[in-house]
Amino acid sequence: MYITCLDMEGVLVPEIWIAFAKESGIPELKMTTRDEPDYDKLMNYRLKILKEHGLGLKEIQATIAKIDPMPGAKEFLDELRSMCQVIILSDTFEEFAKPLMEKLGWPTIFCNSLEVAENGEITGFKMRCEKSKLTTVKALQSIGYETIASGDSFNDLGMIQASKAGFLFKSTDQIKKDYPELPAFEEYSELLDAIKKVIN
Repeated sequence: MYITCLDMEGVLVPEIWIAFAKESGIPELKMTTRDEPDYDKLMNYRLKILKEHGLGLKEIQATIAKIDPMPGAKEFLDELRSMCQVIILSDTFEEFAKPLMEKLGWPTIFCNSLEVAENGEITGFKMRCEKSKLTTVKALQSIGYETIASGDSFNDLGMIQASKAGFLFKSTDQIKKDYPELPAFEEYSELLDAIKKVIN
């Protein structure tokens, strides 16, 4: 039995923090897990910048409301879900993901949560578990699933390498160069064909 684990940002929807950096005019917020492998360090850096500018959850959610899935993402997901179980494994937060999941037809997502003060300031974040993507893939394997995984960033490499089949999707030139053994695709049709070959 196969289950496909997909990253969300950069794979199915544009990067939330990049969109918010543009919207708020704060270029420092453009940094993502493609640039900084240490997620705790990255999030603490982001929260510090938000605090300095007096920005909170409401402002980020207003930006997220304008984000649409990448062209073809919903159709890709629909077809993939007709072939096998699919879980989106993301380091994003429940408070960010909900409107995007609605636009993608409510796929299953495992993600994290934010700590938000009454005034809307994001004061912290709660990770679901350590190395959440890799830990989840190993847990799925422990209950009898063969996993297929795909993502674009440093924090996806663990789940990709631990899976029966793993693929980079819309990744950076540097990551592709550093991990030449991982098949890398740019189009949903290519990724779908690669997954089909594994399942069949």
